Amino acid sequence: MTHRVHRRFLASRVRTKKEIWRPDLSFHITKCNDTIIIEYSITTHSIQFVSIANHLQASAPVTFAAPNIFRFMFAARLRQQSLVLRPLTRSYSSIQKMAPKAAKRKAESAPKTSTKEVKRRKSTGSYEDELRKPHPWAKLAEENGIVQRKYYPPEMSTDRARAYIEEGLLRPMEELVRMQREYSEAINKVPDGDAMVHWFKSDLRCSDNKALSLASARAQEAGVPLIAVYLVSPQDFEAHITAPIRVDFILRTLKVLQDDLSKLDIPLYIETVDKRKQLPNRLMELMDEWGANHLFANLEYEVDELRRERGIIKSLADKGKSFQVVHDTCVVAPGELKSGSGNQYAVYTPWYRSWVAHIHNNLDLLELFDSPAKNPAKTRATLKHLFGCDIPSAPKGKTLTAEETKRFHAMWPCGEHEARKRLDKFCDERIGEYDDKRNIPSHAGTSNISVHLAAGTISARTCVRVARDRNKSKKLDGGLQGIQTWVSEVAWRDFYRHVMVRWPQVCMNKPFKPEFANVEWVYNEDHFKAWCEGKTGYPIVDAAMRQLNHTGYMHNRCRMVVASFLSKDLLLDWRKGERYFMENLIDGDVPSNSGGWGWSAGVGVDPQPYFRIFNPLRQSERFDPDGDYIRKWVPELKGLTNKEIHEPYGRGAGDKAKKNGYPKPVVEHAAARNRALAAYKAATTSDM
Repeated sequence: MTHRVHRRFLASRVRTKKEIWRPDLSFHITKCNDTIIIEYSITTHSIQFVSIANHLQASAPVTFAAPNIFRFMFAARLRQQSLVLRPLTRSYSSIQKMAPKAAKRKAESAPKTSTKEVKRRKSTGSYEDELRKPHPWAKLAEENGIVQRKYYPPEMSTDRARAYIEEGLLRPMEELVRMQREYSEAINKVPDGDAMVHWFKSDLRCSDNKALSLASARAQEAGVPLIAVYLVSPQDFEAHITAPIRVDFILRTLKVLQDDLSKLDIPLYIETVDKRKQLPNRLMELMDEWGANHLFANLEYEVDELRRERGIIKSLADKGKSFQVVHDTCVVAPGELKSGSGNQYAVYTPWYRSWVAHIHNNLDLLELFDSPAKNPAKTRATLKHLFGCDIPSAPKGKTLTAEETKRFHAMWPCGEHEARKRLDKFCDERIGEYDDKRNIPSHAGTSNISVHLAAGTISARTCVRVARDRNKSKKLDGGLQGIQTWVSEVAWRDFYRHVMVRWPQVCMNKPFKPEFANVEWVYNEDHFKAWCEGKTGYPIVDAAMRQLNHTGYMHNRCRMVVASFLSKDLLLDWRKGERYFMENLIDGDVPSNSGGWGWSAGVGVDPQPYFRIFNPLRQSERFDPDGDYIRKWVPELKGLTNKEIHEPYGRGAGDKAKKNGYPKPVVEHAAARNRALAAYKAATTSDM
């Protein structure tokens, strides 16, 4: 018989009490006669209960102390159960071993392996060999286009991913910093040379560009010209799955940048380098041609780029030259924010509080960098051959049709002047209502500045500074709610870069949570095709996918909905969706795209449990209540009522929908949800 047990019962009535959980944790589990008692605090996260409940060996009744907390999040789901745990094979003692996995993630995502243990394993000589073994399902990832073997090794094992988490492997950023320190003394002695060089990458602007500003200041001090360079790498576009619409935006932006620099007598040299591995050598050859000893650039945080930059530092230093690569893309540099235990935050909310506090304590972080100064007057004559370089055409496989070119150019004006114009207009007209309207896809309530942040035609620092200056408060967490919320959304971009630096496996086709590398996905190509084309039978999903295919953009709320639908309802590998986004988004950005997909698929940086599954019908009714967004992108349903349009086949409008060619749902949500829960749960017990 199940009893409701309160704390005083624990003190006065327990006769045979067996502790099976450490009392310092949020959960305290005891056994009283035949009843298991789960006692927990208001801060307890529901994922902890499920982890415990799924692994208790008992058919005994379960009772909950603090029933008001029981209702906090998953009351409805738990009421559907009997609250009597079915017999499992695990013993009570095994629960203690599971505590780190069940505990709420606030900093590190997994317990660290001790330095002593890492050294012992490395001393055996087999440690690196073990970590080089691919994941057992690596071939499947390759066959489904997730891992491009032309450029990358097979999918890494879960053990290798854990080695990055547990300090067993040096991260690319750590390797780069080590290289900078090793050569710092030699670099400081490098003479000025005949020119300074700034290497443009994803920072295609003159204003508030740290590396460009530093290069210009050094050139002015030395009395030599500043030369800018951009190297087009078709293989990088291919390896990074850069969308044709994004390639086009970058190439158009180069023309704007070239014109802006030309007004300052600064040449922008542009060249195509066919092989990505040749790019560093070509940079160094150009520096030799120009008599330049100093190269400046802003850091990019993906693994490929960090390793490339590390190699350039060494190669140039060995030649008596300098490569100064600096933090610029984030308002707060990765690695600056630490939890109380000294670890990187893995949850956005505490990270954001720390981010805000850090900026408040270091107001210079919002000081904008000077635009480059004008080159010496003679530069036009001495470097005449570097001015007016032709902008190359898009490489093979990255071209647009004539119709797409016309459409996208009208939709997406390029360059830093357009970026600043868009930001100012948003701050003048819509930022005040951003908190209320940002989740409504039919309403123009967002800034649409992401395309410019991705191309670097505006900096995150400028965005935050401009928003703060429009606020009634100089505090980022004060004043108008719309401004506060928008700043917090810009901060997500920083957050995902911080995560990628600390947990680099997330940009190497691995989930943030290693255990979910073992989910047995269903590679149903018919379902994937229906999702890509917006023909799933779920109107909100189909509207969002059609918006993406037509415009190269998707509203952020809809990105979460379609990502959850693909990974949970269709049980398709989330990495296929991640790739499709990169293939089509004009604002495709590896850290943000990877982070967003991990969050939505329940495998990423997210304190919520994997069994948070969006109901597409509820999302549709909540965020597109009148069906305006659906009617715009799914014209087959435009004649339906506001109620019918969200679920035509379930609300009496199936004949109308069918007549107009709209498909039936490819899956039934409730059944698909149960299938996903089983697959995710099974992955957490896999030993691969």
